[in-house]
Amino acid sequence: MPEMHGWELTTRLVGLYPGIRQLFMSGYTADVIARHGVFDEGLQFIEKPFSARDLAQRIRQVLEGVQVPVTQSADHTQPRK
Repeated sequence: MPEMHGWELTTRLVGLYPGIRQLFMSGYTADVIARHGVFDEGLQFIEKPFSARDLAQRIRQVLEGVQVPVTQSADHTQPRK
């Protein structure tokens, strides 16, 4: 997005729609992002590249409130017990 980054968009949307579900995506691995302290508790994430099926599965999990550890890749999105 040329005008803002994802965190800024999220902040604006949460201000307008408290409780909105969010799914972040990045080409960086979850481990790399986590090392930079970017992940907040409960953040939902999918790592690029992903298939349409992986994306649909993650969106369903986010909508249903299933928390998936951010260190799992798109290929291993099993719900946390």
